[in-house]
This record gives sequence, structure tokens and C-alpha cells, in this order.
Amino acid sequence: MAKLNVVLFEPEIPANTGNIGRTCVATGTRLHLIEPLGFSLSEKALKRAGMDYWPQLDVTTYLDFDEFLEKNPGAKIYMATTKARKVYTEVTYEPDCYIMFGKESAGIPEEILKQHPDTAVRIPMIGETRSLNLSNSVAIVLYEALRQNQFDHMKLQGQLTRYEW
Repeated sequence: MAKLNVVLFEPEIPANTGNIGRTCVATGTRLHLIEPLGFSLSEKALKRAGMDYWPQLDVTTYLDFDEFLEKNPGAKIYMATTKARKVYTEVTYEPDCYIMFGKESAGIPEEILKQHPDTAVRIPMIGETRSLNLSNSVAIVLYEALRQNQFDHMKLQGQLTRYEW
């Protein structure tokens, strides 16, 4: 059974983290937050974005990236970055992998990306678009990983025939 993990490296915007937390609850995904955070976990904006889901969220915080690595030894980490050569659909996501996203203003630091070039992935975009919203990026990549794992632990909502809606 897939038990995927989303990792946010130093997230800055509480609404994004709240939305991501809500997505994690809806998909049975663990959320890992690497400090420093740009907000307090009790802040109103965070609770507003994921309020009724936050108590159900499987969330762990870490003081820094080194502590994250220490507490998750051997973790297969895919790093979402605009600098990657591979598109997020070109890799195979293991059922217990970690998908890491950087802070909104700067992404994942270069020194970390250089240590993981083979597992860096990107979402294709046209033109000079700098990046997508963090919570949208998490949803895009996470749902691809879930799809690859056949949504094995999720109920398919409703399973209606096309005429029942």
C-alpha cells in the first residue's frame, strides 16, 4: 500500500501549507515540514486554509534538512525544481517515497539539489513563467505519484456512471 510523503523545505506562506495539508489528508499522505517556517502552525491563516482537516493530518516538523535526513534514513527523495532535467512524469514513484518542494521565494537550495540530480523533477511550463503556486505544484506531482501507485489506498469517490450526476 502506498504511503507517500510530501516534504516542504522552509515554507513561507501559511495558506499554501494549509492547502497542502488538506490535500495530504484527502490522499492519506504524510506531510513533513522543514524549519524555519515563515509562520506559526497556530496562525489563523494556516488554520483557515486547512482548519477542519489539520487535526487529522499526519505531520512532522524538523529543525533543518539534516535532522530530516537523520530521522528518515534511506528515504528516496524526489525534488521538485524548475532546474531539473526530468519531467515529473518521467520517474517511477515508489509507494513510500518522499516528494520535496522548496520555499516559495527560492525553491530548494542548490547545494541540496546538487546532491540529488537524478531524482530532481520539474513541471513543464511555457514561456518565461518562473514557477507555479506551491500548493498547485504539490497537487500535480502528488497525484501523478498516486496514479502510478493505482490510488491503491483511496476510494474512488462515488464511482458514478456518466448518467448519474
